Amino acid sequence: MDENQLLSRTPSAAFAGGSLETGTKLCEIRTPDATRSWYPLPHHNLLSEVLDQLGSAGFRLTGESHALSHEGARYFGVLEITLPDRQVGSDYGWIVGLRNSHDKVFPAGLVAGTRTFVCDNMAFSGEVRISRKHTRNAWRDLRHLTARAVGQLGDRFQSLDRRIELYRSEPMADWSALDLVIRAMDCQAITPSQLPRVLNEWRKPRHDAFCPRNLWSLFNSFTEVFKGQNPVTTMRRSQALHGLCDTIVGIN
Repeated sequence: MDENQLLSRTPSAAFAGGSLETGTKLCEIRTPDATRSWYPLPHHNLLSEVLDQLGSAGFRLTGESHALSHEGARYFGVLEITLPDRQVGSDYGWIVGLRNSHDKVFPAGLVAGTRTFVCDNMAFSGEVRISRKHTRNAWRDLRHLTARAVGQLGDRFQSLDRRIELYRSEPMADWSALDLVIRAMDCQAITPSQLPRVLNEWRKPRHDAFCPRNLWSLFNSFTEVFKGQNPVTTMRRSQALHGLCDTIVGIN
C-alpha cells in the first residue's frame, strides 16, 4: 500500500485507502545501525522533536496522521495545528508534513500546507521546509533547523491565508481553467491520465463550496484528484500546483 498505510491517533482521512492504527507504532520501528558515513534518525524521535518545537512556539495540535511504507523504512506524517487566537474562516486548516527515511531515499524534513475540511483535501506549499542528510551531526543540526523553521511558521501560515484569499478572489472562466489544467500537466503537477478527472471535478463539483467559478475552486479540483496518491507525491505535485496558481494571482 506504499505510503498510504496510515497510523493515526485521531481519525483523519489524510490519504485515502489506508488502515488506521495508533501512532505509537512509530516507536516499534527499528532504526538501522549507523555506518561510518550514515546515521539514520529514528522516526519517533523526529516526530517528538517537531511536536516539542511546535508546542514551544504556541501552536496547538488538533489532529495527526502517520504513514509507513517499505516495511517501515519510509515515514510521512501530517500534523494538524492551529493558534489559539487564529481568526480565519473555518473551511480549511493548517498542516505540517514530516518525512524521514531509513533507506537513504530522502532526508528528514518538514513542510507547511493546508487541509480543506469539507473534502479533507491537502496541499503543501513548500514555504517552510527543513532537510538534513543523515550524517554524524544530523540530530544536533536537525534540532537547530527544526527550531528555526518552526519559529517562522506563524508568518508563513499567515502568508498561506492571504494566498488562499487571493485564489478565492480570482475569477476563472472555463477556457482559463482548461488552459491552467494543461499547464499543470506540463509542469508535472498532474499526470496526463489525471487531466480528465480534474476537469470533471471543475465542471461538476462534488462539494457546494467549490461551485463558485474561481481559482480556489479549481485548486481544490486538483487536490481532490490528489487523494489516493502517496504523500511524498502529493507534496511534490501540490508544490508545483501552488507555484502555477501563484503566477495567476501575481505572487512572486
